[in-house]
This record gives sequence, structure tokens and C-alpha cells, in this order.
Amino acid sequence: MFKVYAIDGVTPVVDPSAYVHPTAVLIGDVIVGPGVYVGPLASLRGDFGRIILSEGSNVQDTCVIHGVAENDTLVDVDGHIGHGAVLHGCTIGRNAMVGMNAVVMDQAVIGESSIVAAMAFVKVGLSIPPRSLVVGAPARVLRELSDADIARKSFGTRQYQRLTERCLQTMRAVDPLTRVEDDRARIAPEQANPPE
Repeated sequence: MFKVYAIDGVTPVVDPSAYVHPTAVLIGDVIVGPGVYVGPLASLRGDFGRIILSEGSNVQDTCVIHGVAENDTLVDVDGHIGHGAVLHGCTIGRNAMVGMNAVVMDQAVIGESSIVAAMAFVKVGLSIPPRSLVVGAPARVLRELSDADIARKSFGTRQYQRLTERCLQTMRAVDPLTRVEDDRARIAPEQANPPE
């Protein structure tokens, strides 16, 4: 079971169809919605304010999300938070993506179907329009995203939604093998990729 802590009488909520890795930590006012994936070593601290992970969103390995008292910290439906990203008191719009090791600060708003590039730093209060590619430190809008760009992002999110199902169905703690088996199985693309 993953690590869940109540604080000041407020306990995290996890929908039964969500997958939260056993090494993730949830504290206080955290709401994990249906079909959400929370990866290994993610830290979701709702000890200052509410964190909401909406349906079908994903928060990958080593992400840190910290709520603030002034506003909810929201990852909207199909939001995609890449490995090692930090969200602090911000809003991530529907179908938006925050790239690996990016930081999004207090009261920043990432518009629907936008992509924040890896390593970007989105400053306090910055509002990003929908369908924007955001890069740099400090972050700036580079260009509008094409339908093809958004389709690629959406495919990646569907892979994580499929991973949620796979984890709920087959992931279990095991002891490692001491040698590679003959005819060792591989994870096939049709297992990892969502159906068309």
C-alpha cells in the first residue's frame, strides 16, 4: 500500500480505478480521480492546500506537487506531468502537459492542450494561452501547437491511462531473478500502447 497521511483531520482520497505506486506519498487534502496514474516516488503534499488530480491525468516518477492555501492546485482531465516536474499552487489545464523537470509556480495557469517543455520555469502568476508550446527559464510562449502536436501528446497520455490499467491488473512486488531466463519475454508495443 502506498504511503497516505492525514493532517489536521484531512485524509487523501484515491478513486478505486486510480493507480498510485507504493512508494508515492500523499499527505492531507489530495484528491486522486478516476483512472489517474501516480508514479514511483511522487510526493503530493496537501498540507497547505488542496491538490486535485482529475480523471485520466498522470503524475510520473519523482514529481513533487505542493498545494497552497490561496488556491487549489489542479491537474485537469488528461493532464500529463512528466518525470521530476514540480507543481506549486498552479493550474494545469485539460489535456496539457508539463515536461520532465519543469517547474510551474504559484497561481500560474497552463492553458488547455498546451505543452510546457522539459526544464522550463513558469513564474508565479503567468497565464499561458491554450495550445501553446512553452519553453525556457523564465518560460515564454514559443509558438501555437498544431493538431499533430496535440495528437502526439494525447497519445502519450493514453499510454499512461493504459499503464494505469496494466498496473492495477498485473503489477506486484517480486524478488529479482538471479539470471536472464531463456526466451525472456518482452513488453510488446500492443501491451504498452492504447488501442486505436
